[in-house]
Parts: sequence; C-alpha cells; structure tokens
Amino acid sequence: MDALLETLEPKTIWSYFLALSKIPRGSKQEQAAAQWVLDQAKGLGLDAEQDAIGNVIVRKPATAGREQAPVTVLQAHVDMVCEKNEGTVHDFLKDPIQVVRDGDVLRAKGTTLGADNGIGVAAALAVMAAKDIAHGPLEFLITIDEETGLTGAGNLQPGLLKGRYFLNLDSEEEGDLTIGCAGGMDTVATRRLRQVAPAPGSKPFRVKVLGLKGGHSGMEIHQGRGNALRILGQILFRIVPAFDLQVASFAGGNKRNAIPREASATVFMAPQREAALRAALATLQKEIQDELGAFDPGLTLDLSPASEAPAQAFAVEDAEAVADFLFGMVHGVVAMSPDIPGLVQSSTNLAMIATHGDEVEVSLSHRSSVESAKFAIADRVQALCRLAGFAVKRGDGYPGWKPEPNASLVKVVTGVHEKAFGKPMAIKAIHAGLECGLIGEKYPAMEMVSFGPNMWDVHTPDEHVSIPSVGNFWKLLVAVLEAV
Repeated sequence: MDALLETLEPKTIWSYFLALSKIPRGSKQEQAAAQWVLDQAKGLGLDAEQDAIGNVIVRKPATAGREQAPVTVLQAHVDMVCEKNEGTVHDFLKDPIQVVRDGDVLRAKGTTLGADNGIGVAAALAVMAAKDIAHGPLEFLITIDEETGLTGAGNLQPGLLKGRYFLNLDSEEEGDLTIGCAGGMDTVATRRLRQVAPAPGSKPFRVKVLGLKGGHSGMEIHQGRGNALRILGQILFRIVPAFDLQVASFAGGNKRNAIPREASATVFMAPQREAALRAALATLQKEIQDELGAFDPGLTLDLSPASEAPAQAFAVEDAEAVADFLFGMVHGVVAMSPDIPGLVQSSTNLAMIATHGDEVEVSLSHRSSVESAKFAIADRVQALCRLAGFAVKRGDGYPGWKPEPNASLVKVVTGVHEKAFGKPMAIKAIHAGLECGLIGEKYPAMEMVSFGPNMWDVHTPDEHVSIPSVGNFWKLLVAVLEAV
C-alpha cells in the first residue's frame, strides 16, 4: 500500500484511507477501527472521546481570528458493507482490504472497497491533521454501524454536539449536494416448514442464481437490476412441480440494504433427471436474461451436486409456498416522487433468505420520503406475508430528512462550489437513507448538507472510487470550511 500511496493525491486523505483499509471494520465489528480513529485524534492533541454506544466525537479549536465563526460538524461512519465474490478468499474479521489502482479509480480484489464511507472518515481525519486551513470551531462525529442499523446515529445523545452547520461526508456523486433523504424500516418474516425424509434414491443438488450486479437498495433500486431471491422463487415455481423436486434449504442475500446478487436452494432429485433439469434451467436462464436485458446481463443459473446431503427435506406444499412467496413478493420501486423529477419516493427490497432447521426467515427493507407511505409499504408486505403463512416482526425504522433548499448552509456550499469549479451544484434529495435524518431529529436547529466524491457499485465487490474526484471533494470541503 505504501507504493500505491506514492501515486495518489491528495496524500493526506489517501494515507488515512489506506491505513483504515488495513483494519477490519464490518458493521458491528468496527470497534478496532473506531479506536484507531480515536487514537489518531488524540495523537494530534485534539479533545476526543467515545460516547456510550461507541461513536467517536472530536473537537478542534478555531484557527486564529475565526473563533467567532459558527461551529461546524463533519460526520462520517466508520463501518463498511462486507461483500465478496464467490471464490474470493477473504476473512472480513481479520484480513485487510486489498486495495488496487485501476487507471483513475481504486477498487479492491474481489471484495467491497469500503470507500463508503472510508473516504469520508479519511477526509475528517485529514481536516483534523491540517494546519493550513482557516476554519472556525470544528466538531467531528464518526459513527458506528450505519450500514446495518444506524445504531451509532440512533443512539447519539442530544447535547453532545454544539454545531450549527453539519457536513455529512457520505454522498457518492461529485457535483451533487444532497439536502434530503428517505426514511426506512425493516421487516423479518418467518415460517415453519414441515420436514420429511428425502425420496429413496434421490440425490442432493444445489440450484443457484448468480452473476447479478446487486447494488445499494436505495441508490440502485430503480435501475432494473435482477433480484436473486425473486429469480430463485421464479425458477423454483417452474421446476419443483415439473421435476418432483424436494427442497431442503433456501439461502441468499446477506445485507438488508443490498439488492441480493446470489441465491440458492438445495434440492433432492432423481439423478436420472439431471440432464433434463439442466436443459430446463438453460431455457429459464435465457428467458430471464431477455427480461433483464442490458439492466443486468450477467445472470447465470447453475446446477451442481450438493457438497453435503441434508438429513431432511421440506414438504412439497410448504416449499412451493416459499417459492410462491419469493416470486410474488413486491420488490423495487413502489412510487416515484410527484414533486422531485426522477426521485424514487417509495420502494421495498426483498433482501435475504436463510434456513434454520425447520424454519425459513426472509428479511425485507422499505424506504420512503413520505412517512405514511413507509408504513403503508410495510403494511402491504405484512399482508402478503400473512397470506403466505409467515409471521412478521417489524423494526422501529428511522426518519427521513426533510429538504430545506433555502437554508443558509445550502447557499454557502453551492456558492463556494460555483466559485471553485465554475459550475453550479445539482441540489437533490436521495432515496437512500443517511444518518442526517436521525441526527437532525436530535438536533433540529442544525442545518445539514451532504456531499462526496464519485464512487460506484457500493455495497458490491465491484465498488470503486474516482481518484480525481476525491481531489475535487477535498478542494470543496476545504473551501467550505474556510467560507462558513
């Protein structure tokens, strides 16, 4: 990584980012990374602490002559989504991310990169270390567990921060200024399935859906990408009755906020029907590829002998009910915004399925910028779950962030951007969830904006970040701090 750093600018941000990439920091496993951030801040002689939940709060005094400027908060989250390609050997609990340069972008070898939101954390650390920025009083909030529960932001206590302005560094499109986001909530559906003995002479096989793009369930939900769980339901709907299959397990997806890229079912089948099933899957693959088109061209349906033979299978009618549920469950865009062109207003993501003994568990996440619509989607999903015989538990959810386009901070940032780059920023709200909603609920007087560099395919092993864009992001951040 040291050799890589020599090719990157600005070096301070990239130095912190590459160092952070060596520390495992999956959501709910980011304690070492948060401690590292705390140690860096204390090593710079700054006032730094962790709150009860594990967030890191740092305070940096104003530079000479700027003591009366309003307090500005810089915020990022230290955890990352841990996804890897099948066949990639990587232990997210102990292995460093292998960062590589690919032209003008950085990516990782077979795993998520962690630029979401490692670049934001690195930028905050670079500001902490900087001695050449004229700024007012600064606070830094580095939260934990953003990706799987917004735990850090949700448990942040009122009164810890004194800031008037709040800069969230967790956006992914250069030149865009985000001033609002969707709220969200989760649903977990469970159902017990009757178990039976596999048919005499049958053999276990694994039917797998793979090769899909996946992606962020907020940012990419409108892009027509395939959902591996739904496709698994679609093919099981066809092949279970046609080939007298007995399903022994379901698996797929591993993050509530990621569109699932892969899913599988272990099935028992008479071995003499293997060739016919392969032919049927090839036909189904072609049909579904045609449906997805250029939105998601990499779909593959695979059949292989199972590495282990389960002791039992599920009753056919129960397995078919789960397949019907996956195939029929609502997924994707539910409504577009009537007020902001091109903005998804409401959506739901069919995210994960897992088998635990005789129970199957399905997780879904729902988003909307309209609070009542968020609950309406959850109610609709609950109704569909009940029809399929599933019991439902719902999470508490988190609030959205109402756009305030005429706020003084919006005017400051857009004015600075136009002066620095000679073009206006695009002011927008996004369908993804940001911590601003939860934090703004606790600090309603703070004005908030979010911006960042270009990064793509976050929450997938294809995640990559633009090197030149990080330089522009840093230039904008410094100019904003000098202007407020």
